[in-house]
Amino acid sequence: MSGPVAGGVTPDGPPDEVLDAYGAEGRPVWMGGAWRVGDAVVKQVDFLPETVWRAEALFALPDSPEFRVARPVRARDGAWVAHGWEAARLVPGEPDVGRQDDVLRAGAAFHEAIAHLPRPAFLDVRDDPWSHGDRVAWEELPGPPGAARLLEPLVRARRPVDLPSQAVHGDLPGNVLFAPGLPPAIIDWPVYWRPPSWAAAVAVADALCWHGASPALAERWAHLPEWGQMLVRALIYRIVTHEALNGPEAWTPDQVAAYRPVVDLAVTHARPAAG
Repeated sequence: MSGPVAGGVTPDGPPDEVLDAYGAEGRPVWMGGAWRVGDAVVKQVDFLPETVWRAEALFALPDSPEFRVARPVRARDGAWVAHGWEAARLVPGEPDVGRQDDVLRAGAAFHEAIAHLPRPAFLDVRDDPWSHGDRVAWEELPGPPGAARLLEPLVRARRPVDLPSQAVHGDLPGNVLFAPGLPPAIIDWPVYWRPPSWAAAVAVADALCWHGASPALAERWAHLPEWGQMLVRALIYRIVTHEALNGPEAWTPDQVAAYRPVVDLAVTHARPAAG
């Protein structure tokens, strides 16, 4: 969930004590959010309870022919975190945001595999712009009054839903890696407790707003439960998070123009069927 370093400046690499704690050898290479060191990837911990819960879940997850994950690495003392840093095995592959359906299929397989996990307690105390946007989307908090007037039609279209929630990946586009001859790899898992169709809707909304997808993508996945309502909530989540991160003055004409047709599309999907 971390954004880019301010100004595009490469941050300082992992300290020697971190490399030693994980037995990582080699010259650290900045990957835009984490450092590759040999066959490991290390990054600073954002929120300790989430890091530990996620590491335990991924460590115990069986292998699947449908997806790969970046397996967490324990430090020499057996802990998942050392000196404020976490580590995982490097997985081959590159993101391809143009492969939207493949991203969604990988996410669906991953969500099926983790459906048994209990709700993590850290979700009750995690406090960041993304968690704030999520809570506003699900009517657990009030939304901002402005948000470039993008929220008004979404809030009007929002209706109650009755779907089971589970642990889901809340940021699939860009975090699914593809490599020839291998299943897609899912990395950088921000944990949410929502219906899997909401996680798919976030991916679709991102693809429509930022990655050149056509409205046909939303049509292809409209079989998912409460699809229109999930799209509405996905967009509220992204819009509120953007404002929480950047303030109301950060709404540029280009950003508003990117969201506006997708908001209209979501509202159309959310309308009750005629008859």
